[in-house]
Amino acid sequence: MPQIRPITDLRNTTEISELCHNTSEPIFITKNGYGDMVVMSNETYEDIIARTEIFKKIMVGWKQIQNGEVVDGDEFFAEMREKYGYEI
Repeated sequence: MPQIRPITDLRNTTEISELCHNTSEPIFITKNGYGDMVVMSNETYEDIIARTEIFKKIMVGWKQIQNGEVVDGDEFFAEMREKYGYEI
C-alpha cells in the first residue's frame, strides 16, 4: 500500500530514509492536502528506471511486429553465421 505523508514529516529525515529503504516503494508527500512530490531510495529509483527502459524496448519490438518489420530467426542466424563465420 502506498505511503502518503504530509510535507512536515520531512523534518525527520532519518525516519523517512528508513521508511524508503524498508518498504522499497516511493513515499508520496502532500502539501496542503495535495500531492506535491515523491521520495524514494536510490535502489527503488534505479529499479523503476530499469523497468521503464525494458518497457520502452518491448514497445519498440511490439511496434515492429505490428508494422511487419520482422525477420525469421533461422534466416537471421544463418546470415550471421555466413557474415561472421561462426556459430551463434
